[in-house]
Amino acid sequence: MINQGTKEYAYVDGQFVPKEEAKISVYDHGLLYGDGVYEAIRAYNGIVFKLDEHIHRLYESAKSIMIDIPLQKGEMKNIILETLKRNELSEAYIRIVVTRGKGPMGVDPRFCPKPTIIVMAEKREPTFGAELKGISAIFSSLRRVPRCALDPRIKSLNYLNNVLAKLEAIEAGVEEAIMLNEEAYVAEASTENVFIVKGNKVVTPPFTAGILKGITRDVAARIATKLGYEMEERNITVHEVFNADEVFVTGTAAEVVPVVKVNGRTIGAGKPGEVVKRIIEEFRRVSRDPSEGTPIV
Repeated sequence: MINQGTKEYAYVDGQFVPKEEAKISVYDHGLLYGDGVYEAIRAYNGIVFKLDEHIHRLYESAKSIMIDIPLQKGEMKNIILETLKRNELSEAYIRIVVTRGKGPMGVDPRFCPKPTIIVMAEKREPTFGAELKGISAIFSSLRRVPRCALDPRIKSLNYLNNVLAKLEAIEAGVEEAIMLNEEAYVAEASTENVFIVKGNKVVTPPFTAGILKGITRDVAARIATKLGYEMEERNITVHEVFNADEVFVTGTAAEVVPVVKVNGRTIGAGKPGEVVKRIIEEFRRVSRDPSEGTPIV
């Protein structure tokens, strides 16, 4: 189901339009103020992985910022599936964007009468490539936006904090940046959740550390438990990262990725470890399991 034609389609406010013609107003508050929410989803082998969970999180995010999505969850689900069908995609990266909508300049949301809804889908390799080789990271000098300012479980369009961390990684010549919270505990990478491995224990920060409730994170934690590792959610220090047997990150775009060096310190043996390799192998199986998602047809 790969589109061999010249037309690729996106859904914008009730219409499927050719990708190059997909437009929103310059007065849309998603553009002017980052006022909106989004979800990123993957389809594998004709199955949209964890589609219901992603839609549920989208609607929770919208509710938290008082955007009333004018579609039922079932309608949103059908639009996503139809977008994939029109683009003839069985393997895809999907993006749903819901903004406050068009309105006059000024942050007052009351003058935006109707949210803007966008659904896009395209072929996209994992962020750091499909091969299991491991990446290098730094600790960002920036702190993750604290929970008292914006609950990180809201997957909002306000990503400047993440972009600036990513820029630090680029300037340092590495692939990723890990951000700490205001208490100097590990929060998350620029677009992924973080895990460390020590002995038989797999550890990831709790939601109270200021992280997104990652869906891939939850799947990886479930897999680790199934494989017989002790899974723990608790605060993680920089020292623990440097001295971990393994470090890895998870996210929809990246999937599951080993981190083999942080701030010039080699992690473990300096190559993907056995724990993350087992989790990746199982993730690839689970993500293509029809019972773990929604079929496109």
